[in-house]
Amino acid sequence: MKSLESLEGLESPDPTTPAEPAEPPASGRPAPRETGAVAPDSTSVPAPASVPAFDPAPASVDYVGSGPPTYDPEPTALPLADPDGLGELVPDTVLDGARYGACTLRALSLRGDSARYRGEPRRDSLLTARFGTGEQALVLVAMATGVRGTPVAHLAAAEACRWIARAVGRSHQRLVADIRAARRGDLKSGLHRLTDRSVGRLRTSAAERGAAPEDYRASLRCLLLPADPDCRTRVFFGVGDGGLFRLRDGAWQDIEPRPSPDGTGRAPAVGSGSPAEQTAEGDRLTMDLGLPAPPSPFEPAPDPAPEPPREPFRFRASVARPGDALVMCTAGLADPLRGEPALCAYLARRWSGRTPPGLAGFLADAQVRVKGYADDRTAAAVWEA
Repeated sequence: MKSLESLEGLESPDPTTPAEPAEPPASGRPAPRETGAVAPDSTSVPAPASVPAFDPAPASVDYVGSGPPTYDPEPTALPLADPDGLGELVPDTVLDGARYGACTLRALSLRGDSARYRGEPRRDSLLTARFGTGEQALVLVAMATGVRGTPVAHLAAAEACRWIARAVGRSHQRLVADIRAARRGDLKSGLHRLTDRSVGRLRTSAAERGAAPEDYRASLRCLLLPADPDCRTRVFFGVGDGGLFRLRDGAWQDIEPRPSPDGTGRAPAVGSGSPAEQTAEGDRLTMDLGLPAPPSPFEPAPDPAPEPPREPFRFRASVARPGDALVMCTAGLADPLRGEPALCAYLARRWSGRTPPGLAGFLADAQVRVKGYADDRTAAAVWEA
Protein backbone atom coordinates (compact mmCIF):
# COMPACT_ATOMS: atom_id res chain seq x y z
CA MET A 1 0.00 0.00 0.00
CA LYS A 2 1.21 3.47 -0.77
CA SER A 3 0.54 4.66 2.75
CA LEU A 4 2.34 1.81 4.44
CA GLU A 5 4.26 3.28 7.32
CA SER A 6 7.90 2.53 7.90
CA LEU A 7 9.20 0.35 10.70
CA GLU A 8 9.96 2.10 13.94
CA GLY A 9 12.62 1.10 16.41
CA LEU A 10 11.78 -1.04 19.39
CA GLU A 11 11.26 0.92 22.57
CA SER A 12 14.08 1.01 25.08
CA PRO A 13 13.27 -0.38 28.53
CA ASP A 14 12.50 2.19 31.19
CA PRO A 15 14.78 1.53 34.17
CA THR A 16 12.03 2.76 36.50
CA THR A 17 9.54 0.21 35.20
CA PRO A 18 9.45 -3.36 36.55
CA ALA A 19 10.59 -6.02 34.08
CA GLU A 20 7.29 -7.89 34.54
CA PRO A 21 4.06 -7.49 36.52
CA ALA A 22 3.32 -9.27 39.77
CA GLU A 23 1.54 -12.63 39.61
CA PRO A 24 -2.20 -12.37 38.97
CA PRO A 25 -4.61 -15.03 40.27
CA ALA A 26 -4.96 -16.70 36.86
CA SER A 27 -4.95 -20.38 35.90
CA GLY A 28 -3.25 -19.92 32.53
CA ARG A 29 -6.23 -21.53 30.74
CA PRO A 30 -9.13 -19.80 29.00
CA ALA A 31 -11.80 -18.77 31.48
CA PRO A 32 -15.49 -19.08 30.61
CA ARG A 33 -16.69 -16.16 28.52
CA GLU A 34 -18.97 -14.81 31.24
CA THR A 35 -16.10 -14.69 33.73
CA GLY A 36 -13.26 -13.80 31.37
CA ALA A 37 -10.88 -10.91 31.71
CA VAL A 38 -12.64 -8.98 28.95
CA ALA A 39 -15.99 -7.40 29.65
CA PRO A 40 -18.87 -8.92 27.65
CA ASP A 41 -20.70 -7.22 24.80
CA SER A 42 -20.44 -3.42 25.09
CA THR A 43 -19.97 -3.47 28.87
CA SER A 44 -16.97 -1.43 29.93
CA VAL A 45 -15.23 -2.87 32.98
CA PRO A 46 -11.79 -1.79 34.24
CA ALA A 47 -9.02 -4.30 34.78
CA PRO A 48 -9.44 -6.45 37.93
CA ALA A 49 -8.13 -4.89 41.11
CA SER A 50 -5.74 -7.79 41.61
CA VAL A 51 -3.78 -6.80 38.51
CA PRO A 52 -0.92 -4.42 39.39
CA ALA A 53 -1.04 -0.91 38.01
CA PHE A 54 1.24 -0.09 35.08
CA ASP A 55 2.94 3.12 34.19
CA PRO A 56 1.29 5.00 31.29
CA ALA A 57 4.03 3.80 28.92
CA PRO A 58 5.43 0.55 30.34
CA ALA A 59 8.45 -1.00 28.74
CA SER A 60 7.96 -4.09 26.59
CA VAL A 61 7.97 -7.41 28.43
CA ASP A 62 8.46 -10.98 27.26
CA TYR A 63 5.56 -12.55 29.17
CA VAL A 64 2.87 -11.87 31.75
CA GLY A 65 1.03 -14.19 34.12
CA SER A 66 1.98 -16.77 36.70
CA GLY A 67 5.36 -17.69 35.25
CA PRO A 68 7.50 -18.06 32.12
CA PRO A 69 6.03 -20.11 29.25
CA THR A 70 7.35 -23.57 28.54
CA TYR A 71 8.89 -22.82 25.15
CA ASP A 72 11.71 -20.51 24.09
CA PRO A 73 10.68 -16.95 23.17
CA GLU A 74 12.34 -17.11 19.73
CA PRO A 75 11.89 -19.52 16.78
CA THR A 76 13.73 -22.81 17.12
CA ALA A 77 13.12 -25.11 14.13
CA LEU A 78 12.13 -24.33 10.55
CA PRO A 79 9.30 -26.29 8.91
CA LEU A 80 10.25 -29.15 6.59
CA ALA A 81 10.56 -27.92 2.99
CA ASP A 82 9.63 -29.72 -0.23
CA PRO A 83 11.95 -28.76 -3.14
CA ASP A 84 8.95 -29.00 -5.51
CA GLY A 85 6.66 -26.97 -3.26
CA LEU A 86 8.71 -23.99 -2.18
CA GLY A 87 5.83 -21.66 -3.02
CA GLU A 88 3.90 -23.18 -0.11
CA LEU A 89 6.45 -22.16 2.53
CA VAL A 90 5.09 -19.83 5.21
CA PRO A 91 7.30 -17.25 6.98
CA ASP A 92 7.37 -17.25 10.76
CA THR A 93 5.97 -13.70 11.05
CA VAL A 94 4.01 -11.33 8.80
CA LEU A 95 3.62 -7.62 9.67
CA ASP A 96 1.66 -4.91 7.87
CA GLY A 97 0.07 -1.53 8.46
CA ALA A 98 -1.54 1.48 6.81
CA ARG A 99 -3.45 4.71 7.47
CA TYR A 100 -6.67 5.52 5.61
CA GLY A 101 -9.46 7.94 6.37
CA ALA A 102 -9.86 8.30 10.12
CA CYS A 103 -8.16 5.05 11.09
CA THR A 104 -4.69 3.59 11.48
CA LEU A 105 -4.26 -0.13 10.86
CA ARG A 106 -1.73 -2.53 12.33
CA ALA A 107 -1.82 -6.26 11.46
CA LEU A 108 0.39 -9.25 12.16
CA SER A 109 0.47 -13.02 12.11
CA LEU A 110 3.14 -14.97 13.98
CA ARG A 111 3.87 -18.62 14.58
CA GLY A 112 3.03 -19.95 18.01
CA ASP A 113 5.63 -21.13 20.50
CA SER A 114 4.57 -24.76 20.07
CA ALA A 115 4.89 -24.68 16.27
CA ARG A 116 8.23 -22.89 16.52
CA TYR A 117 9.58 -25.61 18.78
CA ARG A 118 8.26 -28.52 16.68
CA GLY A 119 9.22 -27.04 13.31
CA GLU A 120 5.61 -26.85 12.10
CA PRO A 121 4.40 -24.16 9.69
CA ARG A 122 2.22 -21.30 10.88
CA ARG A 123 -1.37 -22.46 10.29
CA ASP A 124 -2.73 -18.92 10.62
CA SER A 125 -2.87 -16.80 7.48
CA LEU A 126 -3.20 -13.01 7.12
CA LEU A 127 -4.15 -10.96 4.06
CA THR A 128 -4.48 -7.17 3.85
CA ALA A 129 -5.66 -5.50 0.65
CA ARG A 130 -7.00 -2.20 -0.67
CA PHE A 131 -9.58 -2.15 -3.46
CA GLY A 132 -10.36 1.09 -5.27
CA THR A 133 -8.82 4.54 -4.94
CA GLY A 134 -9.41 7.76 -3.04
CA GLU A 135 -12.45 7.99 -0.81
CA GLN A 136 -14.06 5.12 -2.73
CA ALA A 137 -11.39 2.69 -1.56
CA LEU A 138 -12.18 -0.25 0.72
CA VAL A 139 -9.56 -1.90 2.94
CA LEU A 140 -9.97 -5.61 3.73
CA VAL A 141 -8.22 -7.50 6.50
CA ALA A 142 -8.76 -11.26 6.31
CA MET A 143 -7.35 -13.90 8.66
CA ALA A 144 -7.88 -17.64 8.77
CA THR A 145 -6.79 -20.64 10.85
CA GLY A 146 -6.44 -24.17 9.51
CA VAL A 147 -7.31 -27.40 11.31
CA ARG A 148 -4.90 -28.32 14.08
CA GLY A 149 -2.64 -31.32 13.47
CA THR A 150 -3.13 -31.56 9.70
CA PRO A 151 -0.31 -31.11 7.17
CA VAL A 152 -2.46 -28.91 4.91
CA ALA A 153 -3.70 -26.51 7.60
CA HIS A 154 -1.60 -23.57 6.39
CA LEU A 155 -2.63 -24.15 2.77
CA ALA A 156 -6.35 -24.15 3.59
CA ALA A 157 -6.02 -20.97 5.66
CA ALA A 158 -4.16 -19.12 2.92
CA GLU A 159 -6.65 -20.25 0.28
CA ALA A 160 -9.62 -19.14 2.38
CA CYS A 161 -8.11 -15.65 2.65
CA ARG A 162 -7.49 -15.48 -1.09
CA TRP A 163 -11.01 -16.57 -2.00
CA ILE A 164 -12.74 -14.07 0.26
CA ALA A 165 -10.40 -11.29 -0.89
CA ARG A 166 -11.21 -12.04 -4.52
CA ALA A 167 -14.94 -11.99 -3.78
CA VAL A 168 -14.76 -8.74 -1.80
CA GLY A 169 -12.54 -7.10 -4.38
CA ARG A 170 -14.99 -7.84 -7.20
CA SER A 171 -17.88 -6.43 -5.13
CA HIS A 172 -16.09 -3.57 -3.39
CA GLN A 173 -18.01 -0.74 -5.07
CA ARG A 174 -21.35 -2.16 -3.96
CA LEU A 175 -19.99 -2.85 -0.49
CA VAL A 176 -18.73 0.72 -0.10
CA ALA A 177 -22.15 2.06 -1.14
CA ASP A 178 -23.94 -0.22 1.33
CA ILE A 179 -21.59 0.74 4.17
CA ARG A 180 -22.03 4.48 3.52
CA ALA A 181 -25.81 4.12 3.33
CA ALA A 182 -25.91 1.92 6.47
CA ARG A 183 -27.79 -0.85 4.62
CA ARG A 184 -27.12 -3.43 7.31
CA GLY A 185 -29.46 -6.10 5.93
CA ASP A 186 -27.95 -5.97 2.46
CA LEU A 187 -24.44 -6.07 3.89
CA LYS A 188 -25.16 -9.05 6.10
CA SER A 189 -26.87 -11.13 3.43
CA GLY A 190 -24.30 -10.28 0.76
CA LEU A 191 -21.29 -11.00 2.96
CA HIS A 192 -22.92 -14.21 4.20
CA ARG A 193 -23.22 -15.40 0.61
CA LEU A 194 -19.63 -14.44 -0.22
CA THR A 195 -18.38 -16.23 2.89
CA ASP A 196 -20.33 -19.42 2.13
CA ARG A 197 -19.01 -19.36 -1.41
CA SER A 198 -15.38 -18.89 -0.31
CA VAL A 199 -15.51 -21.56 2.40
CA GLY A 200 -17.29 -23.91 0.00
CA ARG A 201 -14.40 -23.61 -2.44
CA LEU A 202 -12.18 -25.37 0.07
CA ARG A 203 -14.13 -28.62 -0.38
CA THR A 204 -13.38 -28.53 -4.09
CA SER A 205 -9.71 -27.82 -3.40
CA ALA A 206 -9.57 -30.69 -0.92
CA ALA A 207 -10.68 -33.12 -3.62
CA GLU A 208 -8.12 -31.70 -6.06
CA ARG A 209 -5.34 -32.12 -3.50
CA GLY A 210 -6.49 -35.55 -2.39
CA ALA A 211 -7.03 -34.27 1.16
CA ALA A 212 -9.87 -35.22 3.45
CA PRO A 213 -12.60 -32.52 3.44
CA GLU A 214 -12.59 -32.38 7.23
CA ASP A 215 -8.85 -31.59 7.17
CA TYR A 216 -9.00 -28.91 4.50
CA ARG A 217 -11.15 -26.41 6.40
CA ALA A 218 -10.44 -23.05 8.02
CA SER A 219 -12.00 -20.46 10.26
CA LEU A 220 -12.28 -17.08 8.55
CA ARG A 221 -12.55 -13.59 10.04
CA CYS A 222 -12.67 -10.34 8.08
CA LEU A 223 -12.79 -6.60 8.66
CA LEU A 224 -13.92 -3.97 6.14
CA LEU A 225 -12.64 -0.40 6.54
CA PRO A 226 -13.88 2.37 4.22
CA ALA A 227 -11.23 4.93 3.26
CA ASP A 228 -13.78 7.78 3.40
CA PRO A 229 -12.78 9.88 6.47
CA ASP A 230 -16.43 10.83 7.03
CA CYS A 231 -17.50 7.18 7.32
CA ARG A 232 -16.63 5.54 10.63
CA THR A 233 -18.62 2.33 10.09
CA ARG A 234 -16.48 -0.78 10.65
CA VAL A 235 -17.83 -4.11 9.39
CA PHE A 236 -16.79 -7.48 10.80
CA PHE A 237 -17.88 -10.86 9.38
CA GLY A 238 -16.72 -14.44 9.26
CA VAL A 239 -17.05 -17.97 10.58
CA GLY A 240 -15.21 -19.87 13.29
CA ASP A 241 -13.44 -19.15 16.55
CA GLY A 242 -11.58 -16.00 17.46
CA GLY A 243 -12.31 -12.65 19.02
CA LEU A 244 -13.54 -9.15 18.31
CA PHE A 245 -12.71 -6.60 21.01
CA ARG A 246 -12.97 -2.87 21.49
CA LEU A 247 -10.68 -0.81 23.70
CA ARG A 248 -12.60 2.29 24.79
CA ASP A 249 -11.60 4.70 27.55
CA GLY A 250 -8.89 2.29 28.70
CA ALA A 251 -11.25 -0.69 29.22
CA TRP A 252 -11.77 -3.78 27.08
CA GLN A 253 -15.15 -4.78 25.67
CA ASP A 254 -15.85 -8.20 24.16
CA ILE A 255 -18.08 -7.43 21.15
CA GLU A 256 -17.80 -10.80 19.41
CA PRO A 257 -21.14 -11.51 17.65
CA ARG A 258 -22.91 -14.50 19.16
CA PRO A 259 -24.29 -17.34 16.99
CA SER A 260 -28.00 -17.70 16.36
CA PRO A 261 -30.11 -18.99 19.32
CA ASP A 262 -30.29 -22.55 17.93
CA GLY A 263 -26.51 -22.59 17.59
CA THR A 264 -26.60 -23.87 14.02
CA GLY A 265 -26.09 -20.73 12.01
CA ARG A 266 -27.60 -22.58 9.07
CA ALA A 267 -30.14 -19.96 8.01
CA PRO A 268 -29.40 -19.25 4.33
CA ALA A 269 -28.41 -15.79 3.26
CA VAL A 270 -31.18 -13.70 1.75
CA GLY A 271 -31.25 -14.24 -1.97
CA SER A 272 -29.41 -17.58 -1.96
CA GLY A 273 -32.16 -20.08 -1.17
CA SER A 274 -33.91 -20.69 -4.50
CA PRO A 275 -32.80 -23.57 -6.78
CA ALA A 276 -32.17 -21.03 -9.57
CA GLU A 277 -29.40 -19.49 -7.48
CA GLN A 278 -27.75 -22.77 -6.54
CA THR A 279 -25.14 -22.34 -9.26
CA ALA A 280 -21.81 -23.87 -10.03
CA GLU A 281 -20.24 -20.80 -8.41
CA GLY A 282 -20.97 -22.40 -5.06
CA ASP A 283 -23.67 -20.17 -3.56
CA ARG A 284 -24.98 -23.22 -1.70
CA LEU A 285 -22.75 -25.98 -0.35
CA THR A 286 -25.35 -28.75 -0.65
CA MET A 287 -28.63 -29.32 -2.48
CA ASP A 288 -31.46 -31.67 -1.43
CA LEU A 289 -33.23 -33.03 -4.50
CA GLY A 290 -35.94 -34.75 -2.43
CA LEU A 291 -35.31 -38.19 -3.96
CA PRO A 292 -36.05 -41.27 -1.81
CA ALA A 293 -33.10 -43.40 -0.76
CA PRO A 294 -32.81 -46.75 -2.63
CA PRO A 295 -33.56 -49.94 -0.71
CA SER A 296 -30.65 -51.19 1.35
CA PRO A 297 -29.43 -54.80 1.35
CA PHE A 298 -28.66 -54.41 5.04
CA GLU A 299 -31.14 -54.77 7.89
CA PRO A 300 -31.43 -52.29 9.43
CA ALA A 301 -30.16 -49.80 6.87
CA PRO A 302 -27.00 -47.93 8.03
CA ASP A 303 -27.31 -44.26 8.87
CA PRO A 304 -26.18 -41.96 6.07
CA ALA A 305 -22.87 -40.19 6.54
CA PRO A 306 -23.54 -36.93 8.37
CA GLU A 307 -22.86 -33.69 6.58
CA PRO A 308 -20.03 -31.73 8.24
CA PRO A 309 -21.60 -29.02 10.42
CA ARG A 310 -21.50 -25.56 8.95
CA GLU A 311 -20.02 -22.87 11.18
CA PRO A 312 -22.40 -20.09 12.26
CA PHE A 313 -21.99 -16.87 10.31
CA ARG A 314 -20.95 -13.91 12.45
CA PHE A 315 -21.59 -10.29 11.49
CA ARG A 316 -21.31 -6.93 13.21
CA ALA A 317 -21.45 -3.40 11.82
CA SER A 318 -20.64 -0.67 14.32
CA VAL A 319 -19.81 3.03 14.31
CA ALA A 320 -16.45 3.84 15.87
CA ARG A 321 -15.80 6.76 18.19
CA PRO A 322 -12.65 8.87 18.14
CA GLY A 323 -10.09 7.26 20.43
CA ASP A 324 -11.43 3.71 20.01
CA ALA A 325 -9.18 0.78 19.20
CA LEU A 326 -10.85 -2.19 17.49
CA VAL A 327 -9.04 -5.54 17.67
CA MET A 328 -9.91 -8.59 15.55
CA CYS A 329 -7.90 -11.75 16.21
CA THR A 330 -7.75 -15.50 15.91
CA ALA A 331 -8.20 -17.78 18.90
CA GLY A 332 -4.45 -17.69 19.57
CA LEU A 333 -4.80 -14.16 20.98
CA ALA A 334 -8.51 -14.16 21.85
CA ASP A 335 -8.14 -17.01 24.36
CA PRO A 336 -5.41 -15.38 26.49
CA LEU A 337 -7.21 -12.02 26.31
CA ARG A 338 -10.30 -13.68 27.78
CA GLY A 339 -8.37 -15.81 30.25
CA GLU A 340 -5.44 -13.74 31.55
CA PRO A 341 -6.21 -10.41 33.28
CA ALA A 342 -2.56 -9.34 33.25
CA LEU A 343 -2.44 -9.45 29.45
CA CYS A 344 -5.61 -7.36 29.23
CA ALA A 345 -4.20 -4.76 31.59
CA TYR A 346 -0.83 -4.64 29.83
CA LEU A 347 -2.25 -4.22 26.32
CA ALA A 348 -4.83 -1.70 27.53
CA ARG A 349 -2.00 0.49 28.81
CA ARG A 350 0.09 0.03 25.69
CA TRP A 351 -2.72 0.67 23.22
CA SER A 352 -4.64 3.46 24.95
CA GLY A 353 -2.18 6.22 24.08
CA ARG A 354 -2.93 9.19 21.88
CA THR A 355 -0.67 7.81 19.14
CA PRO A 356 -0.99 4.29 17.68
CA PRO A 357 2.13 2.14 18.01
CA GLY A 358 4.48 1.75 15.07
CA LEU A 359 4.88 -1.59 13.35
CA ALA A 360 7.76 -2.72 15.55
CA GLY A 361 5.97 -1.61 18.73
CA PHE A 362 2.79 -3.42 17.71
CA LEU A 363 4.74 -6.60 17.07
CA ALA A 364 6.44 -6.37 20.46
CA ASP A 365 3.09 -5.88 22.20
CA ALA A 366 1.12 -8.57 20.39
CA GLN A 367 3.73 -11.27 20.95
CA VAL A 368 3.81 -10.91 24.76
CA ARG A 369 3.42 -14.49 25.90
CA VAL A 370 1.28 -16.17 28.54
CA LYS A 371 1.98 -19.60 30.03
CA GLY A 372 -0.43 -22.19 28.70
CA TYR A 373 -1.18 -20.39 25.43
CA ALA A 374 1.19 -21.46 22.64
CA ASP A 375 -0.92 -21.24 19.45
CA ASP A 376 -0.33 -19.00 16.44
CA ARG A 377 -1.41 -15.39 16.95
CA THR A 378 -2.96 -13.26 14.25
CA ALA A 379 -4.41 -9.85 15.04
CA ALA A 380 -5.48 -6.63 13.36
CA ALA A 381 -5.97 -3.44 15.38
CA VAL A 382 -7.60 -0.23 14.13
CA TRP A 383 -7.10 3.07 15.97
CA GLU A 384 -9.57 5.90 15.38
CA ALA A 385 -8.17 9.41 15.05
